[in-house]
Amino acid sequence: MNYKKQDYMSLSMWFKKNYNGRVKKIALSGGFTCPNRDGTLDNRGCIFCSEGGSGDFALSVNPDDFSSLREEIMRLDKEARENNTENAGYVAYFQAFTNTYGKTEYLRSLYELALSEERVLGISIGTRPDCLGDEVIELISELKKRFSDKFIWIELGLQTIHEESVRYIRRHYGQEAFDAAVRKLKEIEVPIVVHVILGLPGETRQMMLQTVDYVNRFKPFGVKLQLLHVLYGTDMAEDYRKGMFDTMTMEEYVETVCDAVEHLDYDIVIHRLTGDGDKEILISPEWSGHKMTVLNAINHELALRKKVK
Repeated sequence: MNYKKQDYMSLSMWFKKNYNGRVKKIALSGGFTCPNRDGTLDNRGCIFCSEGGSGDFALSVNPDDFSSLREEIMRLDKEARENNTENAGYVAYFQAFTNTYGKTEYLRSLYELALSEERVLGISIGTRPDCLGDEVIELISELKKRFSDKFIWIELGLQTIHEESVRYIRRHYGQEAFDAAVRKLKEIEVPIVVHVILGLPGETRQMMLQTVDYVNRFKPFGVKLQLLHVLYGTDMAEDYRKGMFDTMTMEEYVETVCDAVEHLDYDIVIHRLTGDGDKEILISPEWSGHKMTVLNAINHELALRKKVK
């Protein structure tokens, strides 16, 4: 195979380059739901999504009580000092469920409180592309100008471009909705982080790389390459139990994610190379629970390919 590149810009490298140190994300749950869960589009959620709305490790916050974020910042700063290190700052990551799916004033309160925290360098907002109406876009644009010394990122769940997979995972929005969201965010110059799932049932490696190539074409700020997890409490777990599909082996995943890395432009920051689902609800693949082992295997494979090249 003719590999286009062997190196990548990781999020930690990007932080060191731009903030001269280590920056940590703090996952937050702002009390949101999702149109895929509240009956607007469906009441079951995406087929792979856990009961925590992909925010199983998130701290609860609301406009009347942001203490959990402040306490976590203090804890992490203390931990860093005890280890003779220092964190340059933090990202407040609104992760659980759909974090633009609410009344505009509620969103404003949450985002303002997070951006006002001295040790918070910026916020990252996980959402669906069909939940970025004009009022939300106007709010984000306004906050971007008011808090010009900080950043705002929007994380969009693409997962796949293949229609059969889209129907299976119950995404409930078409490619045109995703493309429209990208255009809106680019117009107000807000960086986009795209989520892609590798290993969806029925998808070949070629299909997965076609999704990666699509992402590459519109050049977002960043991408998260996520291994498919099967988690307790999801409808996908029932399909897995019935033997309808297999999850990837570590060897298969390492090969696939390295191919994906080599398809992406270097300027696209890779925020994630694998996943770290809650081990208490992880069904498969069990090997994914050993995150450092997986990351070491990926970096080892990339290094080998570089030598061959």
